[in-house]
Amino acid sequence: MEINKAFDDRPVIILMVEDNPTDVLIAREGFSGARMKNTLHVADDGIEAIEFLNQRGKYLSAPRPDLIVLDLNMPRKNGQEVLAEIKADDNLKHIPVVILTTSKSSDDISKAYGLHANCYISKPVDFDEFTAVVQTIQDFWFSVVTLPHGPK
Repeated sequence: MEINKAFDDRPVIILMVEDNPTDVLIAREGFSGARMKNTLHVADDGIEAIEFLNQRGKYLSAPRPDLIVLDLNMPRKNGQEVLAEIKADDNLKHIPVVILTTSKSSDDISKAYGLHANCYISKPVDFDEFTAVVQTIQDFWFSVVTLPHGPK
């Protein structure tokens, strides 16, 4: 599989919005096994994610992510609220958002797609399966899909 030419000269920037440290560690493992350079940034909750995306507070120099991996179940501001804000913002709405969550609820799935999530994936509980899912996310979004280039 060929790597997207848009990323030949720079690492892929991924924002993971996840409050579970174990899931973050597994995702780091999955992304580190990829065939392309990437930089994984982590926001612990929805408020921190919005601060990162809008380059506010401690995130004044935060890069624009090429992909957002978003959990739904988080403190302070949940993933659906974050997704709604991202997709309502003209400067952010073109960034693909992958929902990666434990919920298999048909209501959560419908609501996420209704808020314009780009895909919805239920987290596997097995370490190897979770790592494989993370690698598949990266392969698909950065080797198969052609992404828009937003403001830098």
